[in-house]
Amino acid sequence: MKDIINVGVIGFGIVGVGAVKILVDNQESIDRKVGSKLRVKRIADLDITTPRPVDIDKSVLTTDANEIINDPEIDIVVETIGGVRPAKDFIIRSLDNGKHVATANKELIAKHGSDILPKAAELGLDFMFEASVGGGIPIIRPLKACLAGNEILEIKGIVNGTTNFILTKMRQEGLDFADVLKDAQAKGYAEADPTADVEGYDAAYKISILASIAFTSRMDASKVYHEGITNISADDMKYADELGYVIKLLAIAKRADDGMLARVHPAFVPKSHPLANVNGVMNGIWVKGSAVGEVMFSGPGAGSLAAGSAVVGDVIDIARNINFGSTSRIQCTCYDNREMLGMESVACKNYVRIVAEDRPRVLATIATEFADHDVSIESVIQKVRDDGKAEIVWLTHEAAEVDMRNALDAIRALPVVTGIGNRIRVEE
Repeated sequence: MKDIINVGVIGFGIVGVGAVKILVDNQESIDRKVGSKLRVKRIADLDITTPRPVDIDKSVLTTDANEIINDPEIDIVVETIGGVRPAKDFIIRSLDNGKHVATANKELIAKHGSDILPKAAELGLDFMFEASVGGGIPIIRPLKACLAGNEILEIKGIVNGTTNFILTKMRQEGLDFADVLKDAQAKGYAEADPTADVEGYDAAYKISILASIAFTSRMDASKVYHEGITNISADDMKYADELGYVIKLLAIAKRADDGMLARVHPAFVPKSHPLANVNGVMNGIWVKGSAVGEVMFSGPGAGSLAAGSAVVGDVIDIARNINFGSTSRIQCTCYDNREMLGMESVACKNYVRIVAEDRPRVLATIATEFADHDVSIESVIQKVRDDGKAEIVWLTHEAAEVDMRNALDAIRALPVVTGIGNRIRVEE
């Protein structure tokens, strides 16, 4: 057992500050849990002059990450800079120098976890990434350990706090996307360039990580279908409420007999589903296992202390492994080679909002196109707009994705149709 276990932190932004603050503020408690003194020896960041809300000796700060990577006294490296480069290089070099690593970097794990995890295993080192999905919500370890006796059948998650904040505010205040985005940016919930969040890239990285673990097979993040929330309107929110649903950006992964599927898109979620009540910047992840049935994880999905909590949890696990051996180490669990299925394998109910001429036989003409493409209708709402056009909302029964797309192409071409306002999939 070591007297002191030294930690080096690369990246002193939101997550890095949160992790360091927890390590400093809860030092006495953490030391008891580890059995040694766990100390932050060095922090590297390009900006070491901006004040941070954490009590540290300024002498530990450096602008050179090499002072951490090459320091033989540092046992654990925490990487919180994000992105692929130079983060991947820093992590690989840290492992080569015999250091264990904890990271919050979802893009790196999604794109290059298949390179890093086997390397860490070969070197007998820990490489942990609990904070890469769900912020402060424990989900990586539960999937790898607590639920390991299950065949995981399905995961549905609200895994992006920015989009959940926007959709929640749109629903509660009857506002459109653009107006709420500005508010989210002003509050610091959305970046100046929010593309990664609002177009679903961030959620796609996260569901590819969860699916790889859940289905024990690597999932290519670049092949995850993703669709953002920029087309969601206040009208869609009102119709969802009227029909008994709320709209969420869902990250969905399902196991199939012939492979696995992951997708990210807005979805109608029944008000009775646990995910429907995950609001604001909170995250929620619903898991269906063969033995346990349905379980729900929810909590703060972002923020300095929430993400920092997950990072520190990994650091403590690594420190315990250093002290007491590595019997609890869980290396890469992607030992299968399942085929990754495309959207053509999806079948679901659909909400479709169409603007058309307000005259006889229009409803029947559109309904005929749905029927001709094997799309059955569950319910219809028709309202006259201020401009004299008819707004027709259709809720379909479950339909194959290909049939649904073909039906909408045909409907879009009808002379009586002004346009398709939106199509949103329904996840029961």
